[in-house]
Amino acid sequence: MKLWHVVLTVAALSAGCTVGPNFKKPDPPHVAAWQNGRAGDAAVSLTTDPDPRWWARFNDPVLTELVQTAIRDNLDVQQAVLRVIESRQSVVTAAAAGVPHLNGTASYQYDQVGLKGILQSQGVYRQLNQAADQAGQAAGLSSGGAAAGGTSNQSASSILNQFTQPVNLFQYGLSASWELDLFGRVRRSVEQARALSQAQAEAANDALTSLESEVGQAYVQLRGAQALRASQEDNIRSAQESLALTQNRRATRLSSDLDVDQARTQLLSLERQLPEYEKQERQAIDRLNLLIGKPPGTLEARLLQPAPLPSMGAAVGVGVPSELARRRPDIREAEAQLHAAIAGVGMAVANFYPDVALTGSLGIRALDASYLTRWASHFYSAGPSLYLPIFEGGQLTANLRLNRAQAAEAGLHYRATVLNALREVEDSLVAFRTDRDELDRLAGVVRSSEDALYLATSQYTHGLTDYLHVLDAQRTVEDSRQQLVQQEMTQANDVVNLYRALGGGWEAPGAASQAPNPRGAPPPVPAALDSVAAEPQQ
Repeated sequence: MKLWHVVLTVAALSAGCTVGPNFKKPDPPHVAAWQNGRAGDAAVSLTTDPDPRWWARFNDPVLTELVQTAIRDNLDVQQAVLRVIESRQSVVTAAAAGVPHLNGTASYQYDQVGLKGILQSQGVYRQLNQAADQAGQAAGLSSGGAAAGGTSNQSASSILNQFTQPVNLFQYGLSASWELDLFGRVRRSVEQARALSQAQAEAANDALTSLESEVGQAYVQLRGAQALRASQEDNIRSAQESLALTQNRRATRLSSDLDVDQARTQLLSLERQLPEYEKQERQAIDRLNLLIGKPPGTLEARLLQPAPLPSMGAAVGVGVPSELARRRPDIREAEAQLHAAIAGVGMAVANFYPDVALTGSLGIRALDASYLTRWASHFYSAGPSLYLPIFEGGQLTANLRLNRAQAAEAGLHYRATVLNALREVEDSLVAFRTDRDELDRLAGVVRSSEDALYLATSQYTHGLTDYLHVLDAQRTVEDSRQQLVQQEMTQANDVVNLYRALGGGWEAPGAASQAPNPRGAPPPVPAALDSVAAEPQQ
């Protein structure tokens, strides 16, 4: 019992001993303010954090419903959720190595161990016969007969033969083992598994933010294609009016056939472009069907009805740069991967130290099944075991160097991820600002070109100018209208990209949100995956 006391005392004293480096949360690069954020800009708020449900700020119920449906039913997000569930089970597996294990055993064997050959090879039969002969001779001298010697030889051989016959061996019992983890190898393994599980959860969050932005962009493409088609139809109507005007003037000999042909050519050119907008519209709907996890044709009846382009009604909250590492799931994922790599270094260091385990077994063993209930047939064993690496051919050293290099690589990856995130926000801010200015200028161009077309048409009607001026003014109006719609699409996409760069869309604004919580938990498992996600209880 003294040995047990020593082992348990050492285990208690070493329970908090964990070798290797401890993870420290890295400090992201210090950036005081956004370089492309203008103070006082009414469209951007530098002090307000991004809205987690940014799509609702477009005030478009269809877009909101599409995003919510995609969060629930998108197949890529569901796969990401399942990967999170898988990674969480690795945490349970790693933690199980540090707790006592208890197993029940039972067996039956019909056993012939070859004992007779072993006894014969060691001369046991010969020695026994010699001893029996000597005893028989001594008995014969005393009794006056030699028959006792032969009888003794047969009796001894018979007894040995009984012990060398095949036997039935019945056995059942319990076996237990417990790795004491004196130097934290198991604890580091659990730490690494938890960090990897957190990284997988953040990857799911990143997949969620990407999905939301893809839905927003596809919806903008859909409504933009419909707006371009509507604008082109307006241009066609204007061209039809011009054609009718030239035909009427030709009928009164005020215009030539050239004016009519030019007007007809312009009309046909405009009509030729309509199928391209229909193609863009259909492709956007097909993309939305895929993003919400539905087959083609599901959304046609609802989305083919034209609707205006979504526009942001309030200022976009961008917050401060120091909060970006907290919001961006890819940065949080890189941080968790760095944590896992540091824990891997601790595991590699722990492999240089001895490993102590406590093992024991208790059971019943008998040659006859009727004795399996008798305590006299019991057996037990208990004691510590020690594993100490002495010579591994450089394997442990190489493994430690490998893990240190992987940790350094993970640190560089974290820094690169942060810098790339800052760049994406800056690029999105400058695109949002410059494209908004361009949109304002294009709106003025459209108004000016429409005024020019009205004047040119009026002068042509009164015979003060030729049709070429009308045609040039008409083309300018058509181009400026199309450019204005395309710029409105670009502006809407800029908002979506800005929220994506800011990492908005995965954190929950409240308990009722469908998005994951701010601590990095994965999105809720869809109802269709309940049976897949359910795990047996141990």
